[in-house]
Amino acid sequence: MTDDNVPVWRLNLLRAMYLLVTLGLALSFWPAVLDHTELWARWAQRRGEMVAMLLALSMLCVWGLRYPLQMLPLLIFELVWKSLWVVTIAYPLWQQGAMTPGVEESFYACLAGIIITPLVLPWRYILQHYFRKPGQRWRN
Repeated sequence: MTDDNVPVWRLNLLRAMYLLVTLGLALSFWPAVLDHTELWARWAQRRGEMVAMLLALSMLCVWGLRYPLQMLPLLIFELVWKSLWVVTIAYPLWQQGAMTPGVEESFYACLAGIIITPLVLPWRYILQHYFRKPGQRWRN
Protein backbone atom coordinates (compact mmCIF):
# COMPACT_ATOMS: atom_id res chain seq x y z
CA MET A 1 0.00 0.00 0.00
CA THR A 2 1.50 3.31 -1.05
CA ASP A 3 0.85 6.73 0.40
CA ASP A 4 -1.53 7.37 -2.50
CA ASN A 5 -3.70 4.41 -1.45
CA VAL A 6 -4.49 5.95 1.93
CA PRO A 7 -7.70 7.95 1.46
CA VAL A 8 -7.65 11.68 2.16
CA TRP A 9 -10.35 11.26 4.82
CA ARG A 10 -8.01 8.86 6.68
CA LEU A 11 -5.11 11.34 6.40
CA ASN A 12 -7.34 14.09 7.79
CA LEU A 13 -8.47 11.79 10.61
CA LEU A 14 -4.81 11.22 11.44
CA ARG A 15 -4.21 14.97 11.37
CA ALA A 16 -7.10 15.44 13.80
CA MET A 17 -5.52 12.87 16.11
CA TYR A 18 -2.12 14.61 15.96
CA LEU A 19 -3.86 17.90 16.76
CA LEU A 20 -5.72 16.30 19.68
CA VAL A 21 -2.47 14.90 21.12
CA THR A 22 -0.66 18.21 20.59
CA LEU A 23 -3.32 20.37 22.20
CA GLY A 24 -4.19 17.91 24.96
CA LEU A 25 -0.61 17.55 26.14
CA ALA A 26 0.21 21.23 25.67
CA LEU A 27 -2.83 22.40 27.64
CA SER A 28 -2.18 19.83 30.36
CA PHE A 29 1.52 20.47 30.92
CA TRP A 30 2.75 23.83 29.55
CA PRO A 31 0.99 25.89 32.25
CA ALA A 32 2.71 23.86 34.99
CA VAL A 33 6.09 24.08 33.26
CA LEU A 34 5.86 27.84 32.83
CA ASP A 35 4.60 28.48 36.39
CA HIS A 36 7.75 28.76 38.49
CA THR A 37 6.16 29.11 41.92
CA GLU A 38 7.34 27.67 45.21
CA LEU A 39 5.68 24.32 44.55
CA TRP A 40 7.18 24.10 41.07
CA ALA A 41 10.60 22.86 42.26
CA ARG A 42 9.10 19.89 44.14
CA TRP A 43 6.75 19.12 41.24
CA ALA A 44 9.60 19.32 38.71
CA GLN A 45 11.71 16.87 40.72
CA ARG A 46 8.92 14.28 40.80
CA ARG A 47 7.50 14.64 37.31
CA GLY A 48 9.99 16.70 35.32
CA GLU A 49 11.31 13.97 33.01
CA MET A 50 7.86 12.62 32.20
CA VAL A 51 6.50 16.09 31.47
CA ALA A 52 9.46 16.96 29.24
CA MET A 53 8.99 13.70 27.31
CA LEU A 54 5.26 14.31 26.84
CA LEU A 55 5.80 17.93 25.77
CA ALA A 56 8.40 16.75 23.24
CA LEU A 57 5.83 14.26 21.96
CA SER A 58 3.27 17.05 21.62
CA MET A 59 5.75 19.19 19.69
CA LEU A 60 6.65 16.32 17.36
CA CYS A 61 2.96 15.66 16.70
CA VAL A 62 2.83 19.08 15.03
CA TRP A 63 4.83 17.48 12.18
CA GLY A 64 2.06 14.92 11.92
CA LEU A 65 -0.24 17.67 10.67
CA ARG A 66 1.95 17.98 7.58
CA TYR A 67 3.24 14.38 7.33
CA PRO A 68 0.54 12.16 8.86
CA LEU A 69 1.93 8.87 7.55
CA GLN A 70 5.60 9.55 8.23
CA MET A 71 4.83 10.42 11.85
CA LEU A 72 2.74 7.30 12.54
CA PRO A 73 5.29 5.93 15.03
CA LEU A 74 4.25 8.75 17.36
CA LEU A 75 0.65 7.55 17.42
CA ILE A 76 1.76 3.95 17.77
CA PHE A 77 3.93 5.05 20.72
CA GLU A 78 0.88 6.79 22.24
CA LEU A 79 -1.15 3.60 21.96
CA VAL A 80 1.62 1.41 23.39
CA TRP A 81 2.56 3.56 26.40
CA LYS A 82 -1.06 4.13 27.37
CA SER A 83 -1.84 0.43 27.08
CA LEU A 84 1.22 -0.45 29.17
CA TRP A 85 0.31 2.09 31.83
CA VAL A 86 -3.26 0.81 32.11
CA VAL A 87 -2.13 -2.84 32.33
CA THR A 88 0.90 -2.41 34.60
CA ILE A 89 -0.09 0.54 36.81
CA ALA A 90 -3.83 1.29 36.83
CA TYR A 91 -5.18 -2.25 36.72
CA PRO A 92 -3.08 -3.53 39.66
CA LEU A 93 -4.03 -0.44 41.70
CA TRP A 94 -7.69 -1.01 40.86
CA GLN A 95 -7.41 -4.69 41.88
CA GLN A 96 -5.93 -3.65 45.24
CA GLY A 97 -8.57 -0.95 45.77
CA ALA A 98 -5.79 1.64 45.83
CA MET A 99 -6.90 3.93 42.96
CA THR A 100 -6.49 7.60 43.85
CA PRO A 101 -8.50 10.35 42.13
CA GLY A 102 -5.38 11.33 40.13
CA VAL A 103 -4.76 7.77 38.96
CA GLU A 104 -8.44 7.38 38.10
CA GLU A 105 -8.35 10.58 36.03
CA SER A 106 -5.25 9.34 34.18
CA PHE A 107 -6.90 5.96 33.68
CA TYR A 108 -9.89 7.46 31.88
CA ALA A 109 -7.66 9.73 29.77
CA CYS A 110 -5.50 6.75 28.76
CA LEU A 111 -8.54 4.57 28.14
CA ALA A 112 -9.94 7.18 25.75
CA GLY A 113 -6.66 7.12 23.82
CA ILE A 114 -6.63 3.31 23.78
CA ILE A 115 -10.14 3.31 22.29
CA ILE A 116 -9.74 6.18 19.79
CA THR A 117 -6.21 5.61 18.46
CA PRO A 118 -6.80 2.14 16.93
CA LEU A 119 -9.86 3.50 15.13
CA VAL A 120 -7.78 6.25 13.51
CA LEU A 121 -4.68 4.26 12.57
CA PRO A 122 -4.44 2.96 8.96
CA TRP A 123 -3.75 -0.66 9.90
CA ARG A 124 -3.21 -1.96 6.33
CA TYR A 125 -0.61 0.75 5.75
CA ILE A 126 1.09 -0.06 9.07
CA LEU A 127 1.11 -3.78 8.27
CA GLN A 128 2.60 -3.15 4.82
CA HIS A 129 5.19 -0.55 5.83
CA TYR A 130 6.26 -1.77 9.27
CA PHE A 131 5.87 -5.55 9.10
CA ARG A 132 5.88 -6.79 5.50
CA LYS A 133 8.31 -4.32 3.96
CA PRO A 134 11.91 -5.59 4.02
CA GLY A 135 14.11 -3.90 6.60
CA GLN A 136 17.02 -1.70 5.63
CA ARG A 137 20.38 -3.41 5.26
CA TRP A 138 22.69 -3.76 8.24
CA ARG A 139 25.97 -3.53 6.30
CA ASN A 140 27.39 -2.92 2.82
